[in-house]
Amino acid sequence: MSAFTSFFSKSNSKRVLSFDGGGVRAIAGLVFLHKLEVESGKKIADMFDMFVGVSAGALNALCLGVNQMSAKEIKDYWSKDYIEEITSSNYFWDKASIIQARPKYENTGRIEVLKKIFYDKSMGESKKPVITLAYDVENRSYVAHSSFGTPGISVISACCASSAAPVYFPTYQAEDGGWYIDGGVVSNNPSLLAYTQAKNFFKSDDIKVLSIGTGLNTRKINGKQSSSWGGLGWLRHDVMGIMLETGLENDLTRDLLGKSYLRINSPIGKINRRLDDSSGTNLEKIHLMGMSWWDEYGGEALKFLDT
Repeated sequence: MSAFTSFFSKSNSKRVLSFDGGGVRAIAGLVFLHKLEVESGKKIADMFDMFVGVSAGALNALCLGVNQMSAKEIKDYWSKDYIEEITSSNYFWDKASIIQARPKYENTGRIEVLKKIFYDKSMGESKKPVITLAYDVENRSYVAHSSFGTPGISVISACCASSAAPVYFPTYQAEDGGWYIDGGVVSNNPSLLAYTQAKNFFKSDDIKVLSIGTGLNTRKINGKQSSSWGGLGWLRHDVMGIMLETGLENDLTRDLLGKSYLRINSPIGKINRRLDDSSGTNLEKIHLMGMSWWDEYGGEALKFLDT
């Protein structure tokens, strides 16, 4: 039996698991967490006291907080078939056009998948505190939907609001009347939000945050060429990825929390920077990135949770 199995008795720290946004690359974090479950002999849902996520990470956080699923069970909903259902669209002529006039995908497919996972559950039915981050376009403000702050919001709405990535999905109207887009536009690494929310909820300063990234696009952008780009040029050269950069949040959270913060992330390497590439080749590369994270951070994560 691993010594890790006794870690709950060693510390009064409240442990928070935070998920970045990043489309299909969110699978890598689940690969890492599955290894953590195997090595520790415990479910992720039992190891942590609160779950926080944005965009694709919101789905992972909700599966853990609301349904207490294992990492492997969640990963099954990120299979190629489910991703293709989520990214279904009838916008044939928009797909064929060089210039995308409407969102790339509709909401119908992903809502059907979410119904299979959460049925008609509300945020207030979550087994543990869970938070998702979205952006209210009419009020021009971030909104944190949570099991304790907005318990009447449906889990499906919270997930769709947080992951309504501009260009990819339509702006989403939740039950509270707000029109939302992807919370990653204000913070794609919600670790600081996770810390402040946990501090207030648990009435404690003893908070530990394990932050799961989705890979870093480190491809160089030619500065001279970029000086002549208009809107289309920037869209072709990953302006969305630049806007979702997580370095600032990471540095600030590390400086604030010190050893109470652990970040799991790496460059994406040859993984497609586009958030919706569900090809078998790309999904395999994402899986391998998650495995490499375990090789690099696995021992540190076990120690982090055992102190």
